[in-house]
Amino acid sequence: MKFNEYKTLGFTNWCVENRTTIYIFTFIITLAGFMVYNNLPKEQFPDIKIPQIYINTIYFGTAPADIENTINKPIEKQLKSLNGVKKIKSNALQDVSVILVEFTPDVAVEVALQRVRDAIDKAKTDLPQNLDSGPTAQDVNFSEFPIMNVNIAGNFSLKQLKQYAEDLQDGIEALPEITRVDILGALNREIQINVNLDRMKSTGLTFYDVQTAIQSENINVSGGELNVEGVRRTLRVKGEYTNVADMANIRIRTATGATVRLGDVAEVSDNFEEQQDFARLANKTVITLNVIKRSGENLVEAADKIENVIADFKENRFPPGLDVKITADQSIQTRADLHDLINTVVLGFIFVVMVLMFFMGVRDAIFVGLSVPLSALVAFVMMPIIGPLVGTEFTLNTIVLFAFLLGIGLVVDDAIVVIENTHRLFNQHRDWTIQQAVKAAAGEVFIPVLSGTLTTIAPFFPLLFWTGIVGEFMKFMPLTLIITLGASLFVAYVMNPVFAVSFMGRHEDEKEAHDTSFKAIRRPLIILVVAAAIGYLIDRGVGNFFVFILLLWVFNHYILTPRILVPFQDRLLPSLKNGYRKLIDWLLRGWRPVVAIAIVFGLLIFTFVLTGIVQPKVLFFPSGDPDYVYVYNKLPIGTDARVTDSVTKIIEKRVFDVLEKEKAMDMVNSVIANVGKNAGDPYNPDRSATPHKSKVTVAFVYGTERGGRSSETILRKIREAVKGIPGAEISVEREAVGPPTGKPISIEISGDDFEVLQKLEKSVLQKVQQSGIEGIDQLRSDLVTNKPEIVIDIDREKAQREGISSQQIALAVRTALFGLEVSKFRDDKDEYPIMVRLEKDDREQIEKLLSLNVVYRDMNMGGALRQVPITSVADVHYSTTFSQINRQDQSRIVTLGSDVLPGYNANEIVAQIETLIQDMEVPNGYIIKMGGEQEEQNESMSFLGTAFGAAILLIYLILATQFNSVVKPFIIFFTILLSLIGVLLGFIVFNKDFSIIMSGVGIIALAGIVVKNGILLIEFIEELRGRGYPMREAIIEGGAIRLTPVLLTASAAVLGLVPLALGITVDFVGLFRNLEPHLIVGGPSSIFWNILAWTIIFGLTFSTLLTLIMVPCMYYVNERVRDKWFRKGKKEVVNPNWQSETI
Repeated sequence: MKFNEYKTLGFTNWCVENRTTIYIFTFIITLAGFMVYNNLPKEQFPDIKIPQIYINTIYFGTAPADIENTINKPIEKQLKSLNGVKKIKSNALQDVSVILVEFTPDVAVEVALQRVRDAIDKAKTDLPQNLDSGPTAQDVNFSEFPIMNVNIAGNFSLKQLKQYAEDLQDGIEALPEITRVDILGALNREIQINVNLDRMKSTGLTFYDVQTAIQSENINVSGGELNVEGVRRTLRVKGEYTNVADMANIRIRTATGATVRLGDVAEVSDNFEEQQDFARLANKTVITLNVIKRSGENLVEAADKIENVIADFKENRFPPGLDVKITADQSIQTRADLHDLINTVVLGFIFVVMVLMFFMGVRDAIFVGLSVPLSALVAFVMMPIIGPLVGTEFTLNTIVLFAFLLGIGLVVDDAIVVIENTHRLFNQHRDWTIQQAVKAAAGEVFIPVLSGTLTTIAPFFPLLFWTGIVGEFMKFMPLTLIITLGASLFVAYVMNPVFAVSFMGRHEDEKEAHDTSFKAIRRPLIILVVAAAIGYLIDRGVGNFFVFILLLWVFNHYILTPRILVPFQDRLLPSLKNGYRKLIDWLLRGWRPVVAIAIVFGLLIFTFVLTGIVQPKVLFFPSGDPDYVYVYNKLPIGTDARVTDSVTKIIEKRVFDVLEKEKAMDMVNSVIANVGKNAGDPYNPDRSATPHKSKVTVAFVYGTERGGRSSETILRKIREAVKGIPGAEISVEREAVGPPTGKPISIEISGDDFEVLQKLEKSVLQKVQQSGIEGIDQLRSDLVTNKPEIVIDIDREKAQREGISSQQIALAVRTALFGLEVSKFRDDKDEYPIMVRLEKDDREQIEKLLSLNVVYRDMNMGGALRQVPITSVADVHYSTTFSQINRQDQSRIVTLGSDVLPGYNANEIVAQIETLIQDMEVPNGYIIKMGGEQEEQNESMSFLGTAFGAAILLIYLILATQFNSVVKPFIIFFTILLSLIGVLLGFIVFNKDFSIIMSGVGIIALAGIVVKNGILLIEFIEELRGRGYPMREAIIEGGAIRLTPVLLTASAAVLGLVPLALGITVDFVGLFRNLEPHLIVGGPSSIFWNILAWTIIFGLTFSTLLTLIMVPCMYYVNERVRDKWFRKGKKEVVNPNWQSETI
């Protein structure tokens, strides 16, 4: 064909004619991309927001049953009528109410929060009026979890340690990246008015008298302004106490008119709250600062600044002997993961360029390879623009980096097709200039390249609508890929054609110009030597880099190109094409195409049958060795914190014994014990006091620093070691992998009557235990009914006869035992509560509490004051009650939960449990179902199935539009089934676990990737037929001509993922700076992603090989059937002058 017979693209033509402009534009894009990259906040995982709202209410001294009735039910009543509510969960605990409201994905977080706040306002009329705190509503923000713990210890009193902690808290909170710093393990200061019961009774005083006296004296009042000699001065009455001891002199007037000093009936002291939580680091008492980062800020930079603040305090403000240690530092893991993934991206890029060199030569491979960083830089420039449009903010995290890694082999596809076609036309048409070849090549393949890019993007588009925690967590991957693949199309048709015009030469000219004499390499050699010398002046790593480039250049000039690449391109590649031509020629004869199709269909059926027989293990998220091991301890409800602490010390000792016995202390970064506060799951919103609970956290060093030893082994040893402590329920768990999803085994029993729920719970627990299902760690119920309780039953008839209300009695008991904050004491730094209660000996004796007098005015006796002991109007009995009452969607719910022992599969265990549940008789109004991780897993599977169907529909619409055919898209769709064969056989043969999330996303991604090969083949076959080629010859020629780009694009995609699949990382900075590459195979950063990488590798490899055979066969059979049944009497139009274009 002549040049003027080819279609060209106007914008590519303009770029070729204005190359200087494009080079300037490329420079600007490169500079802007690097600036955005450097400014992106760096985090391990994205900051996500989901439409879930927590409502917290504190009502001290209130039992769970009362919390349920007085707080949870009234609020739930208002919540259930809100638009968009998907699920309502509530927890009634001692003193605390926690309600979780989950909205449908279409409701924005801000809108959901406002709706919940409006509902709370409506419910307030039905809530107790003396709540201690709340109800407060806040959204679920994963940036609210601590980025590190700063632990302060030393041979100092707790009061001194707290002062140092508060000073450091102020220093860290001053950083703009930090939202707040929470202090744990410290004693909270309070001014205690501990009343002696006998003295109070003898003087006829009441708590109300004490409260009123303190409030009347400890007060500052502004009297307004006074004009004094023309100057307006503020008049202020200052009555607040500045010395705690002076408060003992407050005078209290009794009912008889006499006055009593406060100090005569109570002990006034500047003290601390009773310690209900303890913290230790390596067996030393510590105060811990939980550091919360501001959403969207750079985690790594924040951690560096915090370390600088700590270093400054150590040097200038803290005394010698004060130990400050950072633990649970997320920046360490983030740095390591980002470092490994970035190096893996670079390594994948090198692999891609290597395969390009074999097919295209070094020069063409380099500027095709440039499409990878250029596409990434264009994507970085677009991120701050597109992020706000889709309601998110981009950060540089492992999800985004993996998207770039997945895209390495995909973004070069467009450039490969354009440049390979340019190279072919330039060598085929000897009379053409390079400008003509570029213009014709870009125009010839624009439709298939555009269609291929759209079909590759199409499967990722439905993933943007993934709901729930997992969806919010994963959506940055498809979004990043869509932006990057779109950028690759831009680079392929704007920048790569300009590079081709500037640098591409004909194959024969390149070989003839390959002069191996020293004179030919002298100039480049001098340039590289000078660059290396200048580089050494800057940094040794820079100098070594240029020396490495010099050695590579010499190796390429004398060995790689003349002895490897040229023979491959001149002999092996043409032989491969001729062999392929002969194979297709042989297949397209007689019934052979039908037989080939039947064989592949048989292979497809065989694969599905084999998968059903072998049944690979199915995981939700993949996991490797744990970075943290948590030992959770739970004692009977009501256990004092000091008793829990003593048991925790036993657990600590056993943990340290395991670490010493296994010689694993060098694997461990820290061992922290928490009793009471901070002793639960960090993702659990439970804010109630838990003096009966504790947690020991073992934090390991980063995976590559463990000397090849497994932390999973340590976990198992610890699990065995902590067994057998009487009265303690102990579980040993690892950190959550991926977003929090609940227990892997979670059986939910819901209904209204607790007696029925308890019977069903015992029945389920008994069935599971009797079934002998293996792999269940410890199946435990969250329903605890043995919380000790003392019940004061008021005789209403007696109380009313005395003129006393139940509220008066309740308030008297609450003040006596828990205490009442009556005022504030202020000093230069802060304000502290003034608490009135009975002294310790009185409030710890039930007899003393019940002898407390309730004072009232007897109107039948002329308003005279009377005192009546509680025992005269109430009886006492001992019982047990619920420690917690859980509800879901206005029904009570009991959950049986357990972890899975190492070596067992959660899905297999759940399937067995579901079989047991189905055979149970369940009363009407009661439901038993699997929840937790299984519920999230089912939702994800459902979504991924829907997303796969949507992806297929989008791809079909694109293909039907391109080919204007109903049938031809189905020929290309067959490549998707071929990829499934590869995926399933790959997982079976190599005995790999199947991950619902990672494998599911991989299969969806494959749907778009593999069809590109079919598009390239069929599009060019159609092109050749349009030029007058006979149908059979067009199939053979089209396949041979497109063999190179098909193999290239598939090989690039596969090799780009090989480093991630194998977990290969190379420290390129260390390589050039210190000649230490730190080569790692099977690194920890790959554990999370390698299943997805293997899914694509297996599917794409198998599909590519079969596509090259099956697409020609199916196209041929389709055309023969159409000719026979639908085109009767019509002859194929053939150009008598057609000739092969294969070179």
